[in-house]
Amino acid sequence: MFVKGLVVGPVETNCYILGDEATKDAALIDPGDSGLRMVTQAREAGYQVKMILLTHGHFDHIGGVKDALSALKAEDPTRDIPVYIHHADYPMAPASFFRPVTLEGVENVRFYDEGDTVTLGGHTIRVLSTPGHTQGGVCLMVEDCLFTGDTLFAGACGRTDFETSSTADMMASLKRLGQLEGDYKVYPGHEEATLLSVERQENPYLIYAMRNAHIF
Repeated sequence: MFVKGLVVGPVETNCYILGDEATKDAALIDPGDSGLRMVTQAREAGYQVKMILLTHGHFDHIGGVKDALSALKAEDPTRDIPVYIHHADYPMAPASFFRPVTLEGVENVRFYDEGDTVTLGGHTIRVLSTPGHTQGGVCLMVEDCLFTGDTLFAGACGRTDFETSSTADMMASLKRLGQLEGDYKVYPGHEEATLLSVERQENPYLIYAMRNAHIF
């Protein structure tokens, strides 16, 4: 898999270009800002964006969606790019989160949920429902990559003090991620990438969630 991360926007969100190296099909994951820049970098790397995948609906993860779609339409007006998000986070991004951007008016929004899959070239992306930071938060698993949005960070986890947040849900979601079989490269919504094996050993939130499995 081709994975290129870009740090964008006022809260330094990690956005990703995910590509199939054989077919050169690509997805934009959480274009929180600078949508044109993401499309341009995908094209310069030799990839054609086929879809946009969102881990949740906060402004810093959806703020560049409309610009990205406009850039893609400018390249080819016949292209119909699907935008995937969990239904609980649509249209999301309250005005209190810096700016009142939402997905309202975005065409071809599709909803995914636990157990759903999305095909990108020859790869299957699996959707894991991981509420906590938001009610509709998801993680995206493909090959040995795990895109965790604002659920799991290196050494931390997402905030749970927002309107649709839940600490109990976050702990349950972290426990689930910690109990996944094998190891994964973790690509979070903020800060540096990490490994799930490292987080199982060093992340205090993940360790607490796993040790208190009977509670959640």
